[in-house]
Amino acid sequence: MSFEQLGLSTDLLRAISDQGYTKPTPIQEQAIPVILEGNDVMGGAQTGTGKTASFTLPMLRRLEIHANNSMSPAKHPIRALILVPTRELAMQVYESVKTYGKYMTLRTTVIYGGVNIDAQIDAVRSGVEILVATPGRLLDHLQQKTLMLSKVEILVLDEADRMLDMGFLPDIKQIIQLLPEQRQNLMFSATFSEEIKKLASKILKKPVLIEVAKQNSVSELITHVVHPVEPIRKQELLIYLIKQQNLQQVLVFARTKQGADRLAQQLSRQGISSAAIHGDRNQLQRTQALENFKQGLIRVLVATDVAARGLDIEELTHVINFELPNSPEDYVHRIGRTGRAGTKGFAISLVSREENQLLIGIEKLLRTKVKLEEIKGFELKNLQPQILDKEAPIDEKKLKRNALSVQNKNVNSFVKHGQAVIRFNNEVISKNTRRSEKSEDPLFTQPYVSKVSDAEAMLVKQDELNKKVLHKKLSQSNRPLPALFIPPVISKQK
Repeated sequence: MSFEQLGLSTDLLRAISDQGYTKPTPIQEQAIPVILEGNDVMGGAQTGTGKTASFTLPMLRRLEIHANNSMSPAKHPIRALILVPTRELAMQVYESVKTYGKYMTLRTTVIYGGVNIDAQIDAVRSGVEILVATPGRLLDHLQQKTLMLSKVEILVLDEADRMLDMGFLPDIKQIIQLLPEQRQNLMFSATFSEEIKKLASKILKKPVLIEVAKQNSVSELITHVVHPVEPIRKQELLIYLIKQQNLQQVLVFARTKQGADRLAQQLSRQGISSAAIHGDRNQLQRTQALENFKQGLIRVLVATDVAARGLDIEELTHVINFELPNSPEDYVHRIGRTGRAGTKGFAISLVSREENQLLIGIEKLLRTKVKLEEIKGFELKNLQPQILDKEAPIDEKKLKRNALSVQNKNVNSFVKHGQAVIRFNNEVISKNTRRSEKSEDPLFTQPYVSKVSDAEAMLVKQDELNKKVLHKKLSQSNRPLPALFIPPVISKQK
C-alpha cells in the first residue's frame, strides 16, 4: 500500500514525498484510515516505527477545512491539542507537524517548561490551530488565561503510558475537564499495560485498538547484551568498552540526575567528550547538548529516563545502560533510541549483583533471555565467606590437628564429623562449639575481709563527720546577709 491509497490530501502527499517516504509503516497503514473516519484510537507500536506520523498526518487532513489566511487570532482557535510528557518529545512532535503541514496555512506552536513564558504567550495569542504542550506548562497558561480550549476537536496523548501514570494523571484530568465533550481522542505509545488500558477506557470512547507488535516488544534489529560487573568498576568498564570498540556516538543512561552529571564529568576527564541531559538542565542546555551529540561534537550523551522519550537520533548504533531502570517499561523506551528505521542497534547493560531482580523483570517483560557476556578482567568476584555445609568435603588432617590443639589447651569444645563448620584464620570452628567456663577469680568470688578493727573504723568515721560539720559552719558564717530593707535616700535641702 502507498500513501496515495490512504486518503491523504495533495499537500500532505507532497510534504511526504519531500521527506523521501514512499511506503507507510504498519502502524501508519492501520491507524491513518481509522483516524480519518473520526474514531477514537489506542495505538501501540515499537519506538522508531513512524508512530508520530501515524497521528500527525490524519490530524492535519481533518483540520484542513479550517485552514485560512486571516490575520485575526479569532480565526485561528486551538483545534487540536497534543500532550506529551517531555520537552524533547514536544519539540520532536512540533517539528513533525511543521514538516508535514508546511504546504498548509494551519498554524502550530509548542509550549513547555524551562523557558520564559512570555514568548509562548505571544505565540498563543496570535492564534494557532494545533498546540503541542507538556501538561505543566499548559496549566500555567490556563491559570493565566492566555489560551482557551473550548474549540478543541482532537486530543492526542503521545507516550500515553507515561502520560497516564499517577504522576501525570491529576494534570490530565484537570485539562480534560476544560475540553468539549464532543471530540476525537487518540492515544499512542510504545508500551501498553493492562492497567493503562483500563485507565484509558475512562477517557476514550469506544476506541479502536491498533497494535502492530506484541505488547512491550522491541525491535528484532536490536542486539541485547548484559555485562556483569561490580558497581565500583562500572565506570572503568564503560570507558574500556568505548575505547576498545572505538565508539564515536553512544547514548548512556543513568538512573539519577546527579549520577548523570558525575559520569559525564568523569568521562570527559578520561578524554571522552561527554555531556549530560536531564530534568534539571534548562532547555537551552538540553538543546545544545543534543545538537552537539547529533553533529558528532561529543561522543557520549549521558541521559536520565526523562530524556528517553522523544530523543530522535539518526543512525544511533549503541545505547548503554550504565544502570538498569527501576521500571522494565523504561528499558524498552531507552533502547528504542537505537535500531530505528530498519537499522541495526546494540543495547548494552552493565549489571551488578544488586540489579539482578531488575534484570529478571526486564526479561519477563520482553519474554526472552538476554545474552550474558563477561568481560575478561571485570568478572564478578565471590565476596561471600567460605561456608561449608555437611555435603562439602572436610580436610581430615586439619580436623585432627585442630582436635590436638584443643586438647592441649584443655578447652571443652568439639567438632562432629559431617557437621556444618566455618573456616576462620585457618581453623575449623563448629557452629555448635561449646565454650569452656572461665576459671573463678577469688577477687570476685571470695567474701571481703577487712584488716581494720571495728573500733578504729568508728573513730575514722567520727573524725570525718566532725570535719564536715566544721566546714559547713565556716561556709555559712562567710555568707553576706540578705538586705531585707533598704531605707530611701533623703536628699539634703540647701
